[in-house]
Amino acid sequence: MIRKILGGAGALGASFAAAAPAWAQDAAEAAPAVANPGNNAWMMTATILVLLMIIPGLTLFYGGLTRSKNMLSTMTQIGATASLAMLVWVMWGFSLAFGSETYEGALGLFVSGGSYFLSGMDASTTAATFTDEVISEYVFVSFQMTFAAITAALILGATAERMKFSAVMAFVPIWLTIVYFPIAHMVWAGGGLLFEAGALDFAGGTVVHINAGVSGLVLAFLLGKRRGYPAEPMPPHSLTLTMVGTGLLWVGWFGFNAGSALEADGSAGLAMINTFVATAAGALSWMVIERLAGHKGSALGFCSGVIAGLVAVTPAAGNSGPFGAILLGIVSSAVCYFAVAKLKAKFGYDDSLDAFGIHGIGGIVGAIGTGIVYQPFLGGPGDGSTGVAAQLWIQTEGVLVTIVWAGVGTLIAGLIVKALLGLRVSEEAEVDGLDISEHGERAYN
Repeated sequence: MIRKILGGAGALGASFAAAAPAWAQDAAEAAPAVANPGNNAWMMTATILVLLMIIPGLTLFYGGLTRSKNMLSTMTQIGATASLAMLVWVMWGFSLAFGSETYEGALGLFVSGGSYFLSGMDASTTAATFTDEVISEYVFVSFQMTFAAITAALILGATAERMKFSAVMAFVPIWLTIVYFPIAHMVWAGGGLLFEAGALDFAGGTVVHINAGVSGLVLAFLLGKRRGYPAEPMPPHSLTLTMVGTGLLWVGWFGFNAGSALEADGSAGLAMINTFVATAAGALSWMVIERLAGHKGSALGFCSGVIAGLVAVTPAAGNSGPFGAILLGIVSSAVCYFAVAKLKAKFGYDDSLDAFGIHGIGGIVGAIGTGIVYQPFLGGPGDGSTGVAAQLWIQTEGVLVTIVWAGVGTLIAGLIVKALLGLRVSEEAEVDGLDISEHGERAYN
């Protein structure tokens, strides 16, 4: 009897075991994806690090570079711009860039839809990463939100010391809608024009830096030069604060670059070391170039080189080996130095804090250079299936599309605001300084 029972139990167990694989497969297919807590924690940290780049990093970096009478206005414009961008992002920006609805035809190459006001999201919904893992959708929305915020704020380096606060607040939502959101979709969203073309942009060489740099240059032309520029000396009022801001930007940039892996994995580790070494190479290269040009290696040169290296490695952070990243940092520093020291004077534009000279030019160097450092012969993660020439053309195509889209879109947004409100403060307000004329405060009493 016992043998019969055990035999029956064994047969029943065997039948269950035979059915188990099919049952488990069905259950796995039915079960919703669950966010990996470790990846979620890293992405939340990365998001806060990008916020650190904006406030206090960029505010101190740009603020220290201005004259003391415009310190607070520069910082306030950055903080208010970032705050406004965050609100616009959750209302309609995320939907246009990464929305759940994919449009058919040409429209889908430039925007998406279906997620306005974050409809359809809750604490249980997830967003895909680059592997089988997922992260919380709210975390992904927040991470990308900080990118939109800092890109809009970077533009203000080209317009510092002469643009109305009201004009900035009117310009930002228009610019985000017609420039930033479509470019983010084109480069980073499945079905986007440049994404489908195979353009490599790990963390925003085109979306953030070329976009902001070109937009800043167009807006600077619309505004005109600062009163007294270039005859009147306009040195930074506090390189100490600029140095502090530089350090905060470098620290925060690890969230920017390593966070763009969307997971705490080897790709994030690669982006991390590249963000170290490219930046170090850029900082020292700028100071060496200063020396070769007959000047002393300066603190301002160090800070400029840090940013040039960071900007160049952004699109290549997970798309390069460490020595390719070092090469990008060196080349970007040299090209940006030429743009700041020679190109600006030759063409006579007033890019106040060199937003175009470093972010725009450095972004171009990094975006195109990614096509080279991605290759395995330079230690890059590419498999060599796309040749250097082919990838360089794809990268160049992405750069050209970004330049044209940002340039035309910014011109349209700037002209709309100029017609409605005017862009520039009065001459009296500019002489007094925007701190007191626009905000009724002084940075120093």
